Amino acid sequence: MSLVAQMSCNPAIGGIAKGQIVREIDALGGMTGIVTDNTMIQFRLLNRSKGPAMWSPRAQCDKTVFSLFWKQIIENTANLNIRQDTVEQLLIENNIVSGVRTQLGKTFHSKRVIITSGTFLNGKIHVGEISFSGGRIGEGASFGISEQLKSCGIEVKKLKTGTPVRIDGRTVDFSKMEEQKGDDNPAGFSFYNKNKLSEQLSCWITYTNENVHKVLQKGFEKSPMFQGRIQGVGPRYCPSIEDKIVRFAERNRHQLFLEPEGRDTNEYYLNGFSSSLPEDIQVEALRLIPGLESAEIYRPGYAIEYDYFNPMQLHYSLESKVVKNLYLAGQVNGTTGYEEAACQGLMAGINAHLSLISEEPLVLSRSQAYIGVLIDDLVTKGVQDPYRMFTSRAEYRILLRQDNADLRLTPIGHKLGIISEERYKSLVSKYERQERIVDFVKNHTVDHTVVNELLLELSTSPLTQNVKLHNVLLRPQVSVQDIMKYDAEFSSFIKDIGASDEEVVNAETYIKYESYILKEEEMARHLSNLDNVKIPHSFDYRTMQSLSNEAREKLSALKPENLGQASRVSGVNPSDIAALMIYLKQNNL
Repeated sequence: MSLVAQMSCNPAIGGIAKGQIVREIDALGGMTGIVTDNTMIQFRLLNRSKGPAMWSPRAQCDKTVFSLFWKQIIENTANLNIRQDTVEQLLIENNIVSGVRTQLGKTFHSKRVIITSGTFLNGKIHVGEISFSGGRIGEGASFGISEQLKSCGIEVKKLKTGTPVRIDGRTVDFSKMEEQKGDDNPAGFSFYNKNKLSEQLSCWITYTNENVHKVLQKGFEKSPMFQGRIQGVGPRYCPSIEDKIVRFAERNRHQLFLEPEGRDTNEYYLNGFSSSLPEDIQVEALRLIPGLESAEIYRPGYAIEYDYFNPMQLHYSLESKVVKNLYLAGQVNGTTGYEEAACQGLMAGINAHLSLISEEPLVLSRSQAYIGVLIDDLVTKGVQDPYRMFTSRAEYRILLRQDNADLRLTPIGHKLGIISEERYKSLVSKYERQERIVDFVKNHTVDHTVVNELLLELSTSPLTQNVKLHNVLLRPQVSVQDIMKYDAEFSSFIKDIGASDEEVVNAETYIKYESYILKEEEMARHLSNLDNVKIPHSFDYRTMQSLSNEAREKLSALKPENLGQASRVSGVNPSDIAALMIYLKQNNL
């Protein structure tokens, strides 16, 4: 109970694409954004130099306060009973789960079971030549569940992740590092529960060098990764420092971020220095990094191997296709990261409840949410290494912006009963104001003699006649805030309707990108037609000679739920989808 929501790895929430997921969780009624906003010690909106589709919020958190805040929420949630114990066995009969049995001999019967066990299933920790069982450092692993589910027909595999050294901040020379401050006007994640951050703590940037790399290479002969003692595949996009210097041998340095773990601790997290090398090698290399010459560590970095279950054996609801009434969420599905795990937990909980009341599951499409992209990727393509969300995974990035997650998902949360009536009305009012701003901009004529002063100041060509404000705002150099300084009527309008700065920026985003947004919406509508064509679970692809051999093999293994999912399976061609569509239509399936 003292480790509820412990930040096992870095003390941060959000980041590129991950920040969008947290805003989506908040828009649906989840608590991650609210907890983060109340416990963060720094906030930054990443990718500001790029278009709004790439803007991604990220926050450093006080990891102790983060855990306590979550604990308080959970302990005060109505109708929620909490039990601290270790589940050793699921109650399964005829591949239908009906509860759990614990280490203390207690049996809990349940109509639905959700497994969210992170890295604990058969977890094994590695530091150099030392290996021992554990779910994370200082905590025991969990045994029995993997073997039981494997006997039921669920495919069990192994993955690896790691974490870096934790450093005593009193022994760091920050003068040799580059300071990275938070935003001047920090925002947050939650659309509804606003919490203004003050007194931000800085992160610090430093770099490895060739001498650091030489020391690290000395430890390769004792590396569990290079000596084959680790069987699990590690994260491709967040590799260990030893993996980096092998894969990117041409680079003579790698960037590192020193992140504070809280306001009332000296503990720092060295992002980018994840390692499973022997402790003496880690420390020797660490002390060759600028600013860390005298660094003392609280604990070394380590790697952890753990079991996960093939996510291609899941329905979109995250219910197992093999064991009925069993739902899986988080790292047990092959993902990595707090945000990816949080959204799966929310979706599994929602769908387990919907199943209990005999309603259709909530399935978010790839054009509705990054959550939809993540789950579709998992169940359709599976994972070869720990899955991490990136903006590049989403085809509809302009639609899935961090600023409009509430518009996309809060009506769904309200319909489900997770979002209050008060919050839903607030959403409606917000977008009514934004629409009024857009309408005003499209219909308001600006005096070119007044606005030309601004245009010349911004190094863009002046106007020769009065035009609609919309035409001026389409120029990339011009912002709404710029116009408000020169157009008193527009400024008064914004003030009269009570629009917030956030709403003004959101309206500007829509105005500047409207043509692209409409184009993506049309594309999404066209492709969603395939998602609406359901395929019976019992459909026998092997009887269709018009399908390629690869398509028959892969579709038979996956059993996609609709043509859209079938079309996204690697090796399935458009001609296969056309043949399937004709067959389903002719046979009224």
